Amino acid sequence: MLDLADDLRRWLAEEREFAVATVVSVGGSAPRGPGAALAVDRDGTVIGSVSGGCVEGAVYDLCVEALADGRARTERFGYSDEDAFAVGLTCGGTIEVLVTPVGAGSPVRPVLESALTHLSGGGPGALAWVTDGPADLLGRALLVRPDGTYEGGLGGAAELDRAAAAARGLLDAGRTGTVTVGPGADAYCAGRPALFVQSSVPPPRMIVFGAIDFAAALVRVGKFLGHHVTVCDARPVFATRARFPEADEVVVDWPHRYLRTTRTDARTVLCVLTHDAKFDVPLLEVALGLPVAYVGAMGSRRTHTDRLRRLREAGVGERALSRLRSPIGLDLGARTPEETALSIAAEIVAARHGGTGAPLTTTSAPIHREGRTAPAAA
Repeated sequence: MLDLADDLRRWLAEEREFAVATVVSVGGSAPRGPGAALAVDRDGTVIGSVSGGCVEGAVYDLCVEALADGRARTERFGYSDEDAFAVGLTCGGTIEVLVTPVGAGSPVRPVLESALTHLSGGGPGALAWVTDGPADLLGRALLVRPDGTYEGGLGGAAELDRAAAAARGLLDAGRTGTVTVGPGADAYCAGRPALFVQSSVPPPRMIVFGAIDFAAALVRVGKFLGHHVTVCDARPVFATRARFPEADEVVVDWPHRYLRTTRTDARTVLCVLTHDAKFDVPLLEVALGLPVAYVGAMGSRRTHTDRLRRLREAGVGERALSRLRSPIGLDLGARTPEETALSIAAEIVAARHGGTGAPLTTTSAPIHREGRTAPAAA
């Protein structure tokens, strides 16, 4: 729903009443993931999408009904053999949608307004919706901040504290998903509420080492994929803002020294384009010891073999070396800097979501799958 933040904030400022439908779970292959949203106001104006078109009509009707009776509801949509194009997902998956009315006196309204202002302004936090449990709590919302403070109503103080703690757990991991709120493993069966938690965290970092022409193309692709992109090179004549105007940062420093001191996390991707041993080896010694999402290095197969030898001599273990993606990128037959950047970006996406990089026409695995967690540092 956060992708509709600007439009929904405008609707709130204009005192419009509306209902918002949010995808809270997905099974199998589905066009859009958890957090995708569609909203309908009293005049029938529609923004957003929950399925890319498959079930939009049915969700629109649910929003109209929610506005009329003021009640939140959930609905599951799946493939329909008899009438797939009416209300079914023709891709064969299932989605569950939470529809919440946001009327003039709705208790959700002030929470939503505060959440959209905070999160769309770049502040980290999580917006949690009650998707199951007591009927009077269905559709209630909670804004949780990283420091544990929260806004919203959800039962008594104990329930609020547990809900905030559950949402903060997903927020700390930068994840979006569903959690059950309760004191024990049987909480769901005991009627405790389930929360859909949509986390909003700073964009993942891409650090490109080596201020070469291939780096300029990779910066553009990295920004397109939503990364905060940094270019680092020890040579001030090459690492300039004029050469990399689209980068968020251009840093002049020895790559290994910069990497030791800068912030990284499990979503960070490191692209080593220097293909020069005096830069590569000390940099990769540091990089392969960090729990980041991706470490790739450019160079020929001969360069790669020599690089592995040097890293082994420097004491880097086999487990750490197995994380190195070199030569960097997927085999697309790339020639130009732009094509090479595309092959690198494709490998990063495949690594994030557990893809193989093979043509879909040659595979039978589900097209949409859960992403893999970053490998642990050696």
